[in-house]
Amino acid sequence: MTATLLLARRELLAYLRSPLGASIIAGALLIDGIYFYWKGLTEKLLSAVVLQEFFYGASGPTMIAAILLSMRLVAEERQTGTITVLNTSPIKDREIVLGKFFAALGLLALLTLLTLYMPALIFVNGKVSIGHIAVGYLGLLLLGASSVAIGLFASSLTRSQVVAGIVGAVILAALILLWVVAKATDPPLNKFLSALAIHHENFRSFMIGTLELDRVAYYLAVTYFFLLAAIKVLEARRWR
Repeated sequence: MTATLLLARRELLAYLRSPLGASIIAGALLIDGIYFYWKGLTEKLLSAVVLQEFFYGASGPTMIAAILLSMRLVAEERQTGTITVLNTSPIKDREIVLGKFFAALGLLALLTLLTLYMPALIFVNGKVSIGHIAVGYLGLLLLGASSVAIGLFASSLTRSQVVAGIVGAVILAALILLWVVAKATDPPLNKFLSALAIHHENFRSFMIGTLELDRVAYYLAVTYFFLLAAIKVLEARRWR
């Protein structure tokens, strides 16, 4: 656990010292701000609907930021040759993956925290439930964690950050578009595919402020699956 935290600290400091982390946060906040202004201030919607639209709009930049943050995590180590240092040090592959995961998730959590002023603006001319806000932000963090895990898995497959970003984006896009495939299929397959979609039905309950434990379990399962896959990739490469 100590090795995991040390690696997470190293990666988090690397994000903060480089322009990458700041650029991704700034870009995501800009998109979130524009979308919130468009939906919250130019359209006459109920306060609860404005909050739903905010979470819907914020989910896109959250997923994109997660892929951009995670695509370098392992690929950069291979590209620079520092992966050899990690492989020869007394640190397990599980600790490497978790350390890098927590670093990217920590920065994504910071990005999410910086958007709090947007829901707070709703209280100027309206009223929403604090619980609705809390559940919505929980959904964003779970969605972000799943996306980071997918990006980290993609990063473990290659030494090119660009390729890792493309692979991660393709996997994430495929999981998003499962709900489209579900609409074109017949029961009971359509329900199964819809339940696997990473955004549509699984994120909807968080948008409307309803905490459903099966949706939480889904995101935790996706995160666990791709982190485990990344660990297995590292283990396989270590013994080549």
